[in-house]
Amino acid sequence: MAEIFNQMLSRYNIQTKEDKLNAQHEVMQQVCLAGLNRAGFFEKAAFYGGTCLRIFHQLPRFSEDMDFSLMHSDPEFQLENYFDVIQNEFSAVGRNVSIEKKVKQETSSIESAFLKDNTDIVNIRFQTQPSVKIKIEVDKDPPLHFKTEYKLLLLPFSFMTRCFTLPCLFAGKIHALLFRTWRNRVKGRDWYDFEWYIRNNIPLNFDHFKERAVQSEGDYMRDITKDGFKELLIDKFKTTNIENVKDDISRFISNPNELEIWSTDYFIQLLDFLQFEK
Repeated sequence: MAEIFNQMLSRYNIQTKEDKLNAQHEVMQQVCLAGLNRAGFFEKAAFYGGTCLRIFHQLPRFSEDMDFSLMHSDPEFQLENYFDVIQNEFSAVGRNVSIEKKVKQETSSIESAFLKDNTDIVNIRFQTQPSVKIKIEVDKDPPLHFKTEYKLLLLPFSFMTRCFTLPCLFAGKIHALLFRTWRNRVKGRDWYDFEWYIRNNIPLNFDHFKERAVQSEGDYMRDITKDGFKELLIDKFKTTNIENVKDDISRFISNPNELEIWSTDYFIQLLDFLQFEK
């Protein structure tokens, strides 16, 4: 059955080791989605984040992690209940994987960036290639006021995945751009995705953004206005080193030349095109 996995890989233009690694990650992500679908996971959870945008909306950059949100708070949820079905799905396409649950360290700012005490984290890797791995995170106490839709994948078989709508995905991305803590690092992928949403005229679900901001920053964010929100973004653009932003995103895109226009002023002017969902 290994030909199924290889068939999925063959859809990618692989020229370098980095290309192969990115393609393997993405095929692994799709096999994971298939297994979760088969287990009924999407009856209680939805897919969001950069990988969702890449797989279902053709974001032109690769993404590493898989982020899921329960539809309603459930502190008793256990991702371990889905380990067997994920491993079986990989076996069905001819690959064996190991899965380990990662214990969140409260003192680690990188691991805890947007990961709360009630977020399950799981690493999945090939048994024969342990360096090829993906991380799955499930938010068991999600910020609400989000909307979902079902999106179709055709491989490894035809199935539906419950996903956040684009305006809600945009809200999550803006929240990450503003408040993500990565020690002294900047996550250029957040900036790249922000540009993509603007270019594609995707409106922002402001209510969902506020729910996320209140949960992470405090009740004072409940009163933020759209103008105040834009001022937060302008301040973020002005206080971030744009060269660090470019450095972080470059390995995830095929054409680094598209970053030449990037500057603080460029991102500030992009805000003129920001739309809000009605």
